[in-house]
Amino acid sequence: MTHILYLHGFASGPSSRKALFFRECLQAAGARVDVLDLAVGDFERLTITGQIAVMEQAAAGHPVSLVGSSMGGYLAALYAARHHEVQRLVLLAPAFAFARRWAEFLGAARVTEWRRQGFMDVFHYGEGRDRRLGYQLLEDAARYEDYPDVLQPTLVFHGAHDDVVPPQSSQAFAASHPNVRLEILDSGHDLLNVLDHIAPLIAAFLLPAGVT
Repeated sequence: MTHILYLHGFASGPSSRKALFFRECLQAAGARVDVLDLAVGDFERLTITGQIAVMEQAAAGHPVSLVGSSMGGYLAALYAARHHEVQRLVLLAPAFAFARRWAEFLGAARVTEWRRQGFMDVFHYGEGRDRRLGYQLLEDAARYEDYPDVLQPTLVFHGAHDDVVPPQSSQAFAASHPNVRLEILDSGHDLLNVLDHIAPLIAAFLLPAGVT
């Protein structure tokens, strides 16, 4: 049976609308789907390294395919570049160059203040409230490459009107990786209005005919 790990986005969680949607549709297609809690209940101490460790524990060295949204898409690419047992990837508006883009978005003054205080408050979409986030996330993320060298078959969907992660980042990734197929959609960052369109494409990609 095809084993799929779903990786939620930043300040989201395993009960997000997309996580539940893809778990239902991919399980209906015959896959085993695990929706991970990448923060494992400790959002304040979140790091890229810690989230990769959660993925390693869930995969346990066995073949898996990955579906990742936003930061989860970036994590999927990082993981696949380091674990050749990953079979296929689906990236939804992947947040490539996470550390650099966050620093640019916040600006030098806010980054300096974040470093000085050691934490800042951010809105957690999964919980619907502000949560404290430690500076270690940005510090740790800076250790990782902007565009992981993924060799596995990869399907990427990105919204043309994404105002969080520009679609040009996925276009640059696809242009340098012949194993990547990219579709730019009439949507924003969350891709919620195109879920019914991309779900069967994702199922067909991750579960080729006769493979379960």
